[in-house]
Amino acid sequence: MIGNKLKVARSASGLSLRALADAMGGVVSAQAIGKYERNEDMPSSRVLIALAKALAVSEEYLLREDELSLEGVDFRKKVGTSSREEATLEARAIHMLERYLAVEDMLQMRSVEWEQPRSAPHPVADIRDAEDAARSVRDDWGLGNDPIPHLAELLEERGIKVLSLDLDDVDGLAAKVRRKGSDAARVIVIKRSSWSERKRFNLAHELGHMVIAPSGGVNEEKAAHRFAGAFLMPADVLRAEVGAHRSSISIGELVALKKLFGVSIQALAYRCKDLGIINQAACARLFKIFAERGWRTAPFEEPESMKPEMEEPRRFERLCYRALAEGVIGESRAAELLSISVRELDRRLDQVAA
Repeated sequence: MIGNKLKVARSASGLSLRALADAMGGVVSAQAIGKYERNEDMPSSRVLIALAKALAVSEEYLLREDELSLEGVDFRKKVGTSSREEATLEARAIHMLERYLAVEDMLQMRSVEWEQPRSAPHPVADIRDAEDAARSVRDDWGLGNDPIPHLAELLEERGIKVLSLDLDDVDGLAAKVRRKGSDAARVIVIKRSSWSERKRFNLAHELGHMVIAPSGGVNEEKAAHRFAGAFLMPADVLRAEVGAHRSSISIGELVALKKLFGVSIQALAYRCKDLGIINQAACARLFKIFAERGWRTAPFEEPESMKPEMEEPRRFERLCYRALAEGVIGESRAAELLSISVRELDRRLDQVAA
């Protein structure tokens, strides 16, 4: 039965039942599509082809029995985001994950499993315990104290599927992924258009949620925020760069540190305050300057902003290119998986080859 797959594909495309019926040229009614989604009826071959074409998926995708579900979904969203927007994003994430896992299956690859750090979950009875958690994760993964150049790639190597999507009022989500016959996987969705320093902090923040276990009374969001700062800007390294105590710190110095750690100027200011390098008053003065210069509001463009493509997950795209090169799939299937045209695929391949 195709009900769940059809509903996910339709929700991912943002189409209502009526809009999908219109996109199919009136081959069937919205009511008929509703019956397919509820598994009360099965479409004919002709209707199946029309459904797949309108949804930009293959008939094979709609007929495949594998089903994914998301558990413990944590949205990063604006106040007022509707439940429909959340449901659409969940469907888009599942839709993308199914493609990702399908490519791994085609290449007969075992999906990378979530490499939970040995010392996790870390108890956090006080928000400062998040510092120890970040150090432990770095130790467990052999990262030392060096800045992390490509965080999305690191997380994918450790078994977290990182997906980049075009989003509006939602900055992304994190969740567990259930797949029949498999252990729960992990997924983080990021907003493709965000500056990369913001993506990196969001990724580290969501990693924090995965590895800390706050006690009652500890604000989990603040603890994950503290973890992210400590993971991306280790205390010893930051103190070595700026000193243990400062009465103030200049914007120029923060810009230079931004290039080193790959985080926003604002995240650096918060981190310096958290570590006692600057006091609350000095931090407030900095944030007044940030607000005056427009860095606190969208599009959050600070000096030396890291372009969005600098922190993009690339593993899925590489696997698609590999499947194409090995003759496992053809150009049309590769383009479908990547949600691009064949012409765009050819352009990218030429670019990669060059």
